[in-house]
Amino acid sequence: MQTQITKLSRLALALVFLLTASNQLFAQSSDQKTNLQIYGSALQYRGDLNDDNEFSDPEWGAGLNLNRYISPSFDAGLQFTYGRPEIESSTLGQFEAKMGTAMLALRLKMYGTILKEDAFIGPYLQIAGGGAWANTDATRADGTQQQDEKFFTSALKGGAGIRFRFSDAVSAFVETNYMIIGQDKIDGYDVGENDRFLMHNVGLGFNLGKAKDTDADGVPDRRDDCPDTPTGVQVDKKGCPLDGDADGVPDYQDQCPTEAGTAATQGCPDRDSDGVADKDDRCPDQAGTAAMQGCPDADGDGVADDQDQCPDTPAGVQVGPDGCPVDSDGDGVPDNEDNCPTSPGTAETNGCPELDEATLKLLEEKVRFEFDQARVQDSYKQLLDSIVVALTNYPDHVLLIKGHADFIGSEEYNQALSEKRAEAVKEYLIEQGVQNPDRLVTKGYGETQPLVEVNERLSRRRTEAARARNRRVGFEMNTPGMELDLE
Repeated sequence: MQTQITKLSRLALALVFLLTASNQLFAQSSDQKTNLQIYGSALQYRGDLNDDNEFSDPEWGAGLNLNRYISPSFDAGLQFTYGRPEIESSTLGQFEAKMGTAMLALRLKMYGTILKEDAFIGPYLQIAGGGAWANTDATRADGTQQQDEKFFTSALKGGAGIRFRFSDAVSAFVETNYMIIGQDKIDGYDVGENDRFLMHNVGLGFNLGKAKDTDADGVPDRRDDCPDTPTGVQVDKKGCPLDGDADGVPDYQDQCPTEAGTAATQGCPDRDSDGVADKDDRCPDQAGTAAMQGCPDADGDGVADDQDQCPDTPAGVQVGPDGCPVDSDGDGVPDNEDNCPTSPGTAETNGCPELDEATLKLLEEKVRFEFDQARVQDSYKQLLDSIVVALTNYPDHVLLIKGHADFIGSEEYNQALSEKRAEAVKEYLIEQGVQNPDRLVTKGYGETQPLVEVNERLSRRRTEAARARNRRVGFEMNTPGMELDLE
């Protein structure tokens, strides 16, 4: 029997040693991994002096356990107990002993698996193995033998208990263990089965160390559903920021902490669900846009409908503060319809001014050219300077510069010559500072539009004057709609 107990003890010691020595297991930590238990112990003897069939009355002792968290299912511990078992038998004798034990224990917890780790009631099972030390004083009833002996032996125990959790730091426990030691002589008799005991322990446990609390909100990480809460933010028992109106937006981020709102509006109500909080919404009952302070803008012109005097403005049209198209020159024709947005005109002329008489007369003038030449003669530069002034007076108009040639030469040559004459006039006007030269349009007509009909059967000498009139550049000014006579 003693050999079997010794083997069981060694097996238990080896198992506990392996569990407690494993860094990997220790890495599976809870909040406070170390627990110290202090307790009173009641020890009941069973052995030769009571015929191995019942346990004696309890004798009090004390104990100390140092436990270490391994996983949600297991704790390992180092347990020390001291007791003074004794019994007196009228037929067999008596003994008094001082006995201490030191064991390594493995505890199987029901809390952390079946029950929550912080449940108030936490049942557990445990097994422990180690050594027992005893100093016994035994006397037989007939006085024939008296034994005063000290010895050290192996010990094995197993049992069950319940932990009562009062707080993260303090708990109480009660447990009962069945213990067998490796000797049968604590009572003075070394016959039959080894001595055994019932050990009843009642005490307090204290969790050592400080629970890990990454965000320092007072709620340990294990129970913290929001482990990254900013410093200083008030939290609930789950470690999450307080949300007084239960709208899903924590109070510290909620601009309306007493009114349920949405995350999009930073916790404030939004009756029309347009993404603009009612407190900032000029039209809280009409869905609008943030740019319009919550008011609708049907035509998308940047002016809210309640201030828009032209609610149907076409897309892309520039508008004023009243929501109506801009009319830069104030002629009653909006810029988007005005061919001359910087010059007052009329609706009939698409917003462009009509040419005055002086300008119309000026446009009837012609620039004449020498035979087979495209050079602007000095005598016509004053005319062209006047054209520059007219273009300045009508900055939105387009000027068509029309080049012509007489019939001398091939049609192809004359066409090219007429184009060169028109370009020469354009270049002079540009040199004189015409604004926006892109509105100067040139076209060559060759010999197709003579101003004077010439009898080609006559000699050049006799037709020179008529041909000279046909070697010309004329002008036409019209609106930017390019409604020009290009034929």
